[in-house]
Amino acid sequence: MKNNPQPLSQSLCVIGWHECISLPELGLNEFAVKVDTGAKTTALHADDITVFHKDDVKWVRFRSPDVPGSSQRMCEFPVFTKRDITNTSGQPETRIVIRTPMVLAGRKWKIDISLTDRGTMRFPLILGRRALRNRNIVVHPGQSYLVSAKPSFEGSKP
Repeated sequence: MKNNPQPLSQSLCVIGWHECISLPELGLNEFAVKVDTGAKTTALHADDITVFHKDDVKWVRFRSPDVPGSSQRMCEFPVFTKRDITNTSGQPETRIVIRTPMVLAGRKWKIDISLTDRGTMRFPLILGRRALRNRNIVVHPGQSYLVSAKPSFEGSKP
């Protein structure tokens, strides 16, 4: 077992494998996500992904997912990086990654999110383990909605 050289300032938070999060800079509030510690990177469903330059900086424009309680909209972010990511079919693909704040269990911090087509998936966002690392959060694999209210409609697909 590794010793953590820095003491964790926040108490241990146990979350379920389904929770609700907010991405305030995308206008997405309290929407259901799947927590997947088997996935390194967080992935968000995005449509109409376009890369462009603004003041010699690479930016990305995309349409946010359609989630209950939030309006779908066009978003623009600086491109944080590009990563080679293995998709759910086991195929490698290069994805654009943005960095934006996330709110979970009353805590807020920045996470990296890859943009991809998750249109056939039940949840518009899969929350990977890098987003939870060093946050004193553990995932209970047999429970859902331990720190958030269960939405009346889970995911983006019926």
